[in-house]
Amino acid sequence: MLRLSGVQLGIIFTFCIEECGVKRFLSMTIIAVVFILSPTVSALPPTTEQALADRILGDPNAPVTIVEYSSLTCPSCRKFHVEILPNLKKNYIDTGKVKLIYRDFPFDQLGLMAAVMARCAAPERYFAFINVLFAEQAKWSRSQTPFEALLKIGKLGGLDPDDFKECLKNEKLVNGLVEKRLDGQKKFDVNATPTFIIDDDHKIVGAEPYEAFDKILAKRVK
Repeated sequence: MLRLSGVQLGIIFTFCIEECGVKRFLSMTIIAVVFILSPTVSALPPTTEQALADRILGDPNAPVTIVEYSSLTCPSCRKFHVEILPNLKKNYIDTGKVKLIYRDFPFDQLGLMAAVMARCAAPERYFAFINVLFAEQAKWSRSQTPFEALLKIGKLGGLDPDDFKECLKNEKLVNGLVEKRLDGQKKFDVNATPTFIIDDDHKIVGAEPYEAFDKILAKRVK
């Protein structure tokens, strides 16, 4: 079932043609398509406990686990999600061999704000938000008005602006994300993003090429 109606897409079209031109319209259309292809969700925002829960890409029972510590304002994290993750997803995650657990590791206030927005969205939409935030990273993170830029992305994903604002005021949620970052530092000595922990015993730091992951994973899924 599609999340955005033809009327909503028409509104996006009109807004972009009038306000930001054809190039920006194409970008906004891509964002809309990503959200359309994600699951239809409840109108109710998640509870704080739900928002802080691990987000898992793939089969939760997959035999191999990758834990990713990442910041939404980190260019190398974007590189991983845009250039490397698609092949990992195709060859390992979608085949049920590997699951990826995404954990926020924000390095700045803007990264924390974006993390809160993604967590405030329905869990079923989480990775759709992550994909868009990384794909559009250069635009919203360098915007003169980044909060407004995030609000626009949130609206396209069905996130009510008032819900987003309330999430930013939720000290338990914000502090919980900071605590999870500290936990990563203590448990795995994470001090850079992206950092990947494979089955709790192997660490990869940085957006290493697909082959670096494939070399390790191929031995573990046999």
